[in-house]
Amino acid sequence: MKFLKPLLALLSFTALTLSTAQANMSKSQLLLAELNTPYGLQVKIVSDSNSYNNQPSIHRDGIYFTHEVLSEGQSQTDIVYYDFASKQLTNLTNTPVSEYSPTLMPAGDSLSAIVVEENGKQKLWQYPLNQQQKSRRIFDWIEPVGYHAWGIDDDLVMFILGEPHTLQYTSVAAAKGQIVASNIGRTLIYNQSLAQFIFSYTQNEQHHLARFNPQTKQVTTLFRLPTQVQDFILKDDNTLAYAVKNRVYQRSLTGSSVISQWLDLSTYCETQITRMSYKHDKLAFVCDVSEDTFK
Repeated sequence: MKFLKPLLALLSFTALTLSTAQANMSKSQLLLAELNTPYGLQVKIVSDSNSYNNQPSIHRDGIYFTHEVLSEGQSQTDIVYYDFASKQLTNLTNTPVSEYSPTLMPAGDSLSAIVVEENGKQKLWQYPLNQQQKSRRIFDWIEPVGYHAWGIDDDLVMFILGEPHTLQYTSVAAAKGQIVASNIGRTLIYNQSLAQFIFSYTQNEQHHLARFNPQTKQVTTLFRLPTQVQDFILKDDNTLAYAVKNRVYQRSLTGSSVISQWLDLSTYCETQITRMSYKHDKLAFVCDVSEDTFK
């Protein structure tokens, strides 16, 4: 795994089919909202607004995310890290291929990411945080992978592209996917309290939230989501949050069906919020950039 110097000059502000998406990347900007500061809600810009910045994964010390690199008219994506303490960005991959969806693996010593290999196949790779160790493919035969989420026992669910898209469950040891749901959405989350995976699927033109129990192999439908909602997070073990345009709403996973507004981020995002990641009272969110935004 190759580490580069911080991208200070580039970022000085403080899938469906990923190969297809790569050719038509929309501009997007990553921002960080700190919720409980002595001054209330504080929002800072993390990335530029002139390229594709997406799929944030927030952790105690920083944010991993997908960043588009433009060079001589060519475009690709690398995995970038924003450090809270230094406020600097570091390119973690710097490869000739594109990487997406950085996710910290259960052991905490490596990132996993979707890689569009030179032959166009989308597979899951491992990138050790130790600079002395080499990156490697996790599964040779499972593809095309769009998104993924890890459990705690080296098990995971993956969004496998196809007609229809399927949710497949496996482990590093098993290395063979088991289909557990179809027509699924792109967001996959592991709920550590429930020891279950949270995902969404579409049936009869209705968008539903569901959970998958890896022990029983059972899928349980929880409730309907707004049709336009493709991305969601867990605010806590029993509270789901999602954005509609530039406001974030919340509701309980169990019990009450009341939906309430959690955050109004319209001051910081004039268009719509497309991705979020939340941890330790910090919310990383992606704002689509239109021609009239941030001029």
